[in-house]
Amino acid sequence: MTDQHDESGLLETRLRVLTWNIWWRFGPWRERRPAIAATLKRLDADVIALQEVWSDEATNQAAELAGELGYHHIYARAMDMQGFGFGNAVLSRWPIKRHDTITLYGEKETGEGRNALFAEIAGPRGLIPAFSTHLNWKLDHSHIRQRQVSDLARFVDCLGPWSFPPIVCGDLNADPLSEEIRMLTGLATCPVEGLVFHDAWRAAGGGGAGTTWDNRNPFAVTELEPDRRIDYILAGWPQARGAGHFVDCKLAGNEPVDDVWPSDHYAVLAELRY
Repeated sequence: MTDQHDESGLLETRLRVLTWNIWWRFGPWRERRPAIAATLKRLDADVIALQEVWSDEATNQAAELAGELGYHHIYARAMDMQGFGFGNAVLSRWPIKRHDTITLYGEKETGEGRNALFAEIAGPRGLIPAFSTHLNWKLDHSHIRQRQVSDLARFVDCLGPWSFPPIVCGDLNADPLSEEIRMLTGLATCPVEGLVFHDAWRAAGGGGAGTTWDNRNPFAVTELEPDRRIDYILAGWPQARGAGHFVDCKLAGNEPVDDVWPSDHYAVLAELRY
């Protein structure tokens, strides 16, 4: 977070937000764990949304990472896999004032449990509403994801209003031209009238594809899927003095740490006026 010097006009202060699918306990997960922690420490985001976070009866990965970073956290299990929880988390530099979770459509129909996690963060210049979610993964599940983003939008809407725009982060498993992303960004019928999100990469990514599922990553290439941009940071309409306006967006977690790739996904790091 940078310092604000101008008390008039657009806000010059920045909020750094990161989203990352950290690939549960897949692959060499023990070796990947320090690479994930090291990357998060280096990036030093104020708010971190994580997906594919594992848990067991004693702890969860978000709690362990938050402990290393000195952050607050909240975790919500979405389903069980091989005896461990699989869910979403929010980590925050500042206290989490309240939180909530909603189960998204599709578990009965597909066997995939998905949720959206809300954390209201008590930041130094006002409350920050942050959401972490993870939608169904199959290429032919667009119809499921459309129902899920409708659930998500209604969840966001019912928890407001706020003076700072809601920030929705996650692995949405859909490229920017898909109907589900178009529904969130106002290019198709919005699930909730008046609730439209800006896409950080489109607004401030500086060009390029912004690929987060990249076959240069040795953990991704084995799945034989095309390169895609499927991980997002979205924010509602900017408020007074441009609060919530994206000013920068870049990829992160897109290189190995001590010869270990942290995840099969790349992270997205954005800066917003705050």
